[in-house]
Amino acid sequence: MSEESKLKPATLLAHGGRRPEDDNGDVAPPIHPSTNYARGEDYGLINPAAGYSRDSNPGYPPVETLLARLEGGAEAMLLASGMAAAAAVVQALRPGDHIVAQKVMYWGVRDWLIGFCADWGLGLDLADAADPAALAGAVKPGRTKLIWIETPCNPTWDVVDIATAAEVAHKAGARLVVDSTVATPVHCRPMDYGADMVMHSATKALNGHGDAVAGLLVTARADEFWTRVRANRALGGAVLGPFEAWLLHRGLRTLHLRVERASANALAIARHFEGHGSLEAVLYPGLESHPGHATAKGQMRGGFGAMLSFQVKGGAAEALEVAGRCRLAVRATSLGGTESLIEHRASVEGANSPVPANLLRLSIGIEDVGDLIADLEQALNGI
Repeated sequence: MSEESKLKPATLLAHGGRRPEDDNGDVAPPIHPSTNYARGEDYGLINPAAGYSRDSNPGYPPVETLLARLEGGAEAMLLASGMAAAAAVVQALRPGDHIVAQKVMYWGVRDWLIGFCADWGLGLDLADAADPAALAGAVKPGRTKLIWIETPCNPTWDVVDIATAAEVAHKAGARLVVDSTVATPVHCRPMDYGADMVMHSATKALNGHGDAVAGLLVTARADEFWTRVRANRALGGAVLGPFEAWLLHRGLRTLHLRVERASANALAIARHFEGHGSLEAVLYPGLESHPGHATAKGQMRGGFGAMLSFQVKGGAAEALEVAGRCRLAVRATSLGGTESLIEHRASVEGANSPVPANLLRLSIGIEDVGDLIADLEQALNGI
């Protein structure tokens, strides 16, 4: 075993998964803005990773190699967004194939799946993935080719047992894809529990600074299905820009520190506000009272993520009043950044949202936790 292979994730991340001599001695990773690359006298590519930037870019392999290593996968692929990553997987299926997806999950993927599957001849059933019987009951023998889960899931933070979901998928001859955006590879490696593919909206914690939109897929095997997914990236134009790839690489260097701090803050906030007089519930898998706590404790390490939700006593008006009174937590969408965000999820999703009207979703950042608690206290005590 080489010395490098013994390095812990925090060390790999701090160095960006590379050494300066890998490039030109640059301590910071370089940016490769060129869209086109010259060939040698034999007309072979001078650098196999530098041909045409719709297929790849020299800035991709260092990031992809690092993330594949962090997730314990065979290969990784950067894409233009998390939605592009989800689409590249689903579009690799064949007409007539069937998908089982989680009933409660990121609304953008769920709504896109419903419309795309109906238009393109794919079967789709939504199930409670936290209930193994419900998940298995949604499978159509001989047709189900993909099971898609998200854990912890947005915005209720239910926890799905990945090993059980993998068993259901593999018994049906299907692949299990896990959206692990919230957990990040710092807290969970789904492939350790049998997942076939891991997806991230790299816009969130992986980048961590709110300045780049990106997606990521990691596969357990570089098989024929993965080849089709890769072709969807190139031929569908779902490529990440070189500057965004560089921003992502830069953000990853502090991922371990940021996620550890934000998760510790989230746990402290969840514990502080559990049982608060203005709240109906605090939803966070790190709380012993959370129905998915035991499962989360078994498959997450070092923390439970930076996302939690408050259900305010009352309805939408009371929840919006609390959000409006916040002075430190920013009223904005997205998650995984250095600053804390608060969002009235039902307002963002619109009239057909299944999210309770009194739910506020919080993305906890890396601020001083006492300052965050004080801000939320004054906001809640004002209603």
